[in-house]
Amino acid sequence: MHARRLPASHGILWLIASFRLFRANPPLLASLTMAYLFLAIVINALPHVGPFIVPLALPAIIVVIANGCRVIERGRGISMIAMTHGLKPHRIDLVRLGGLHLLGAIAILFVSTLVEGGQFSLTGPAPVLSDEEMVGFMARLFVIAIPVIAAFWFAPLLTGWDGVAPLKAVFFSFIAWWRNWRAFVVYGMATLTVAVVLPGLVQIIASAISDALYGALLVVLKLAIIFVLAPTMMAGVYVSYQDVFHGPSETD
Repeated sequence: MHARRLPASHGILWLIASFRLFRANPPLLASLTMAYLFLAIVINALPHVGPFIVPLALPAIIVVIANGCRVIERGRGISMIAMTHGLKPHRIDLVRLGGLHLLGAIAILFVSTLVEGGQFSLTGPAPVLSDEEMVGFMARLFVIAIPVIAAFWFAPLLTGWDGVAPLKAVFFSFIAWWRNWRAFVVYGMATLTVAVVLPGLVQIIASAISDALYGALLVVLKLAIIFVLAPTMMAGVYVSYQDVFHGPSETD
């Protein structure tokens, strides 16, 4: 697989293109995203095995959501064949990829435990943190997780759509991410601006005007994040994959 090296500006273009996909068919993308979140919550709540099943199933779920994005982009009708494209012929490799993803998640938790001085563990109770401490913890956790995120960003589609073996898919995904790290930084900054900075400014302005206005806007912003931003971000995997590996003119 050849990964194109794209300008940093494509990070913003990915977010815009993802929103256009959402706007073309909000019910489909929102339904797929909500179904994923619901399944993740339910499975994760299963005693002992739940947290291990979610990473195993994630590659197949990403393929289904990407299939939905492709249906929207091509303007075709929704069908079981279209929505499950790539799952049956590559089901074993997708499960193997899920196993690698599970190992990556375990590695993140292990390294995070070491970095945090052992105050976080897989079995012990989580310590109570202040807002500032939680922000710092999440920032450090994200930095630790970056290599794993890069290795698995494109891997599900490389395996499910292109038939690339799991280990090779992880390798190609990481190389593609590394070749386009500038675009991913811009994409992350743009997403952070839309998801955190702008809503924060709106809340500050609203709270200075009226408590009632602040309360109403808070509800609206939460709904927008859940039903608009989350599906848009899910579409980002498909959009970036198409751009990096196939280019804007690719139709298949």
